[in-house]
Amino acid sequence: MELDPKNPIPLHIQLKIELEKHIKEGHYQEKIPSERELMDAYKVSRSTVREAVSHLVNDGILEKIHGKGTFISVKPIQDWLGSLSSTTEIINRMGMKPDARLVTHGVVNPPSEVQKLTGFEEAYYIKRVRYANQIPIAIEIQYYPVEIGKRLAQHDIQKGTLFDLLEQNLNIKLSEAEQIITSSQLSKEDADLLGVEESQHVLLTERLLTDEQGDLVEYYLAFFRSDMYSFRIKLSRKNS
Repeated sequence: MELDPKNPIPLHIQLKIELEKHIKEGHYQEKIPSERELMDAYKVSRSTVREAVSHLVNDGILEKIHGKGTFISVKPIQDWLGSLSSTTEIINRMGMKPDARLVTHGVVNPPSEVQKLTGFEEAYYIKRVRYANQIPIAIEIQYYPVEIGKRLAQHDIQKGTLFDLLEQNLNIKLSEAEQIITSSQLSKEDADLLGVEESQHVLLTERLLTDEQGDLVEYYLAFFRSDMYSFRIKLSRKNS
């Protein structure tokens, strides 16, 4: 973990880059190690550590809390709104390793509220836990028209990226989605799957996905851990 003193990049910038990489990869969950731990790990002076941390504080990545330590102030995974991306693509962009575990799947009669939204009296149901660097970050639930779902289930829905399966294997051209993000709480079963307290609030995403013909392909529900995931959007003010 030692830095390279012969590198023309100053040591405090090298350390800043290393710390930022570890934060994005999820090695630090809530706070970074103490000054002494970083000094010992990287064989650098206290002033080098303080300068590197100061840069990350100024960048809004870290936050110092007096008497408690230096905490991570950004979520490890950030989903930029405005483009239609799969969870796998988002996790990959953050430099983390995506994974999934299939909980259950099959033909179901959806709840009445789902039937009203989708018109699906029957649907193919897929429920998975999503991981980033082996940390459970979300529970994803997808409802498909039965015919599409049965064709999907012939492929790797355990680990595969469902967007890729729809487009590349089923030749469905995905076009647009309408998405709503709110807050929710988990059932005990889902809290256990994510390894969090039942009382913990999560980010609830609901999405209706259509193909190029305007036909509904998927109704998507996801419960994201709010300590691991955030949604971002860039806004601009237009002059009238």
